[in-house]
Amino acid sequence: MWNKPQTQSEAPSYSPTPLQGQSSPSSQSSFGAAASSRPSAPAARSLACLGASIEIKGKISGEEDLQVDGKVEGPVALAGQRLTVGRTGTLSSEVIAREVVVYGKLTGNLRASDRVEIKKDGSVIGDITTSRISIEDGAYFKGRIEIERPKHQTASEAESIDVPVGAEAN
Repeated sequence: MWNKPQTQSEAPSYSPTPLQGQSSPSSQSSFGAAASSRPSAPAARSLACLGASIEIKGKISGEEDLQVDGKVEGPVALAGQRLTVGRTGTLSSEVIAREVVVYGKLTGNLRASDRVEIKKDGSVIGDITTSRISIEDGAYFKGRIEIERPKHQTASEAESIDVPVGAEAN
């Protein structure tokens, strides 16, 4: 009856949503209540999952979050999305995503526009380029890390952009 709360170091589990036209009374009533009580709550992001028995050789790209529990060989491009490598996940890939969380094994260079997390049993072999990074005790990492800072304009750069070359100031 009671569910153990999921800690941050545990890999998220996949729970399927009902098919269109099907609904469970408990999930429908609780979801509707939560949505009506918090109108400014963000919409749920869609999540694609590759199970532990799935093996893919080739390019993966998409516009939704992805959790990989199987084996992937080839580039993964999820520019504005989150990639989660589950405990049983193994990637031999060049990865581009907004956010990458590694519970399993990732071999290849990784570029995340927001952040990278390597959890305690996770392993990354390759170069990482990101704005923020977290590597837990017990994680394995071999490679280089490059932290990209957000680009801020200085006052002199803003002035030079606003005034076209050859324009006269009044």
